[in-house]
Amino acid sequence: MSDQLQIGDRSDAIGIIANTLNRLGFLDKTSDLFDQSLEEAIKAFQQERGLTATGLVNEITQRALDEARWRLGDRILLLGTQTLIRGDDVSTLQERLIQMGFNCGKVDGVYGVKTEAAVKEFQKSVGIVVDGKCGPSTLISLMRLVKTVQGGAPSALRESVKHSVRSPALANKVVVIDPSWGGEFAGESFHGVNESEVVFDLAQRLEGRLLALGVNVVLTRSAKNSPLEKERIEIANSVNADLLIALKVDSYKNENANGVATYYYGRDDKGVHSVVGERFANLIQREICARTDLLNCRTHAKSWDLLRLTVAPAVRIDLGYLSNPQDAKRLADPQFRDQLAEAMIVAIQRLYLSAEDDAKTGTLRISDLRRAGIRN
Repeated sequence: MSDQLQIGDRSDAIGIIANTLNRLGFLDKTSDLFDQSLEEAIKAFQQERGLTATGLVNEITQRALDEARWRLGDRILLLGTQTLIRGDDVSTLQERLIQMGFNCGKVDGVYGVKTEAAVKEFQKSVGIVVDGKCGPSTLISLMRLVKTVQGGAPSALRESVKHSVRSPALANKVVVIDPSWGGEFAGESFHGVNESEVVFDLAQRLEGRLLALGVNVVLTRSAKNSPLEKERIEIANSVNADLLIALKVDSYKNENANGVATYYYGRDDKGVHSVVGERFANLIQREICARTDLLNCRTHAKSWDLLRLTVAPAVRIDLGYLSNPQDAKRLADPQFRDQLAEAMIVAIQRLYLSAEDDAKTGTLRISDLRRAGIRN
């Protein structure tokens, strides 16, 4: 529906979008006409939410708009038996619980098992009915209490501590590799290079090298299928992944656009992000740029579902632009893909090394890891 909307269109769906953006403070006047002001409001909303600012209302943006319309207290929050409740009211609840020291995991706006458990712990602590639902009595108790945890974001501190106690050895760690597209969905295709084939080949190169280091590797797809995003997330969560690496290739209407960028979970409007995910993204970006001549398009926080709903620290790497002749030529070269694979594996290892054991960017090789016995 919504990705077909463009400037000049008029419909009830556009009116609903305009009303939502008006209530959120992004749009002054509402109308059922898709005009320039609505496009700018959509871009501003997307940018604040950590989405790609296109001005188009695709499925991802529509879902974000639906979630944004809820405020804490608008509805009773509880663990759904079939569909999990999502929304900004859940995010606010999670933030409030975390501030008071109750562990509900990541602030992801999804009322899941961890959030219900944290609500129950809170209810028990204040002496109200313990049912795991955030209704009027729970909400009143929440609003009466003040923040009890000091010294930084508790969820970020927990994530850092959980990661810091992990062994530097890669053996027995679980890494999920998520190559984009697959099967009949080829993705981008320029200059004789196909995205689906490139990222799957790179995923297999990563898989082989990681297996040699004792890592348990899970690919979210084969060469012949293309799971939905939610299925890819479920795969990572079901195997209790330590890390998820999503591989993608970009394109743009201007063929001069080029370079590599890495993304991790974060929302500037909520002040939340994955500490380990950000560090991992920075390591990957630096290692790739030190070993190749890809332009450094830096790391960025995004709230895409793959990054937000995967329990493990997750990153997405956009490995260049197939629409750019030079990037396409690089990605078509098997030796270049080997360089990318080595950069990512070294970044994985560096993520688990202490500061005193770490090495300068671009200097470690997979052979060094084997000789150092880091596998075992």
